Amino acid sequence: MNAYDFDGTIFPSNCTISFAIWCMNRHPKLWLTYAPRAVMSVAQYKLGKKSSYRVMRELYSYLRHIDDFDIQIERYWDKNEHKIASWYLKQKKPDDLIISASPTCIIEPIARRLGVNLVATDYDRELGVLINNLMYAQEKSRYIIDHDFPVIEHFYSDSLSDTPLALCAEHAHLVTNGARTVTDWPELDERTKEKVKKEIDTGWTIHLEE
Repeated sequence: MNAYDFDGTIFPSNCTISFAIWCMNRHPKLWLTYAPRAVMSVAQYKLGKKSSYRVMRELYSYLRHIDDFDIQIERYWDKNEHKIASWYLKQKKPDDLIISASPTCIIEPIARRLGVNLVATDYDRELGVLINNLMYAQEKSRYIIDHDFPVIEHFYSDSLSDTPLALCAEHAHLVTNGARTVTDWPELDERTKEKVKKEIDTGWTIHLEE
């Protein structure tokens, strides 16, 4: 089995933010009710004043206000499916696993179209709460171990925060350059370990459209 992060790895941007902009353009009221709070939450997170769990919950909150969600998410992927990395499509297998911190409700339609498996963050759109743990950093490796998944032959991610899961794989690969370049995962020397810790603690990155 091969496992893949999604945002910035096989898709060039952060689909949660990209879909938020998509929805705000179709529901302009969200530019006033959601956008300012989302920007403030990210700023507080970057300053270490808010946990990744809280900022993700707040970033996902716009999903509660999209009455035509089922229509919009399919239209979003109709327009953005072609952005899936070509290198991934060439090697895609039916037992591939996408594992992502983004909400299941956003990624499930594209995972279904690709015909692969998915583990993501379950967000209740009616209640505005996370149902399970945020599928981020060490939570990914914990989930794989706890649910007795098959051995991961190759793991791909754009973020050093995924090092815990990279260490569980037989081979790990770092994806950069807007989901276009794939290299070997860096050796865990002291300098890289510091980068990993910093990224897990405070380095969550939003990949915007290029």
